[in-house]
Amino acid sequence: MVQSLNLSGIANAFRVLFNPSLAMPHIIVDDIRQINFRDLKKRANIKAIGFDKDNCLTAPYVSTIYPPFKEAWKECVETFSKENVIIVSNSAGTKDDKDYKEAQRLEESLGVAVLRHDEKKPSGGQFLEERLAPIPADQVAFAGDRILTDVLFGNRNGNLTIWTRKVITEEGDNKVALALRRVEYKLIDLLQRFNVKPPVHKSFSSIKKEG
Repeated sequence: MVQSLNLSGIANAFRVLFNPSLAMPHIIVDDIRQINFRDLKKRANIKAIGFDKDNCLTAPYVSTIYPPFKEAWKECVETFSKENVIIVSNSAGTKDDKDYKEAQRLEESLGVAVLRHDEKKPSGGQFLEERLAPIPADQVAFAGDRILTDVLFGNRNGNLTIWTRKVITEEGDNKVALALRRVEYKLIDLLQRFNVKPPVHKSFSSIKKEG
């Protein structure tokens, strides 16, 4: 499946110039194996979690979980229940996904829902909010490997954001994503040097105080 140009991502990236905190994740991990799902639910009062797909859960354009992540994925679904775990992809479940065939393959493979949405991340937060209602946004975590789509998406929506900084593989990824990811790494380094903090989030604050 070929992704169309993400004009929303380009336009919304300029938000970071005026509010750099939108680009800072609350939690940084190498990959989903380092996410303490039980801690998120118990200490941070997170009731649901959304994930990007490519290079967060699967290799690019692959519909099966990356094998080393199987146990972590099982733990996630058992912790939150499959009704409260959802995939938000900029390929599967979008208008690029004809008849939502890729979304259906993912749902069969991963055992959770794939969000159908007309606006690509970092836009389209209302689709996730409607899907997870009545769970409020600040009780939803969102995890992904991209800063200017996934982290920006979650922070704009009031979610607890988790950046999975190590990609599974760059093989098969689209060239725009490859180029932008390198820019994003430099952006995070810069923001950390200037001590830029993520948006205020009460769950994150409680974790930091207790930790």
